[in-house]
Amino acid sequence: MHAPSPPSLRLCVNGAVHEVGVAPTAPLLAVLRNDLGLNGPKYGCGLGECGACTVLIDGVAARACVIPAGGVVGREITSLEGLGTRAMPHPVQRAFIDEQAAQCGYCLNGMVMMAAALLARDPCADEAAIRRELSGNLCRCGTHVEIVRAVLRAATNVAPSGAHTP
Repeated sequence: MHAPSPPSLRLCVNGAVHEVGVAPTAPLLAVLRNDLGLNGPKYGCGLGECGACTVLIDGVAARACVIPAGGVVGREITSLEGLGTRAMPHPVQRAFIDEQAAQCGYCLNGMVMMAAALLARDPCADEAAIRRELSGNLCRCGTHVEIVRAVLRAATNVAPSGAHTP
């Protein structure tokens, strides 16, 4: 006897609709990485504590390791890969590159996604707001100074509407 196939979920990720055959309780992170081949969000703690798995759901930063895939059907999910392109990176991505704000890069996804969500809400965020926003993301390499500097740089390149300028 064959085991029943998991239900098919329709997820909108990075502007494209994907049909994935996974249980609604499957962690969104597993679906993004294993089923859709997106490597931006990382598995860090599996508890929603470190921020490595951060994605945007309807523009709000969320920890993909603790969100069931069935809970985001009908919502817009943006991973690091959908934030910008190589030809036109998002201002946060560009600023992280310009400031060399990565060492091992493991926390990078969460830092970039949290910063992008913050600057979409508050394009004029100051250093204190940036530090508060990023305080829940763990960086084991100690590049916090460069990361904060990169987000401050990005804030100068984000239009008041939350759109970005090249």
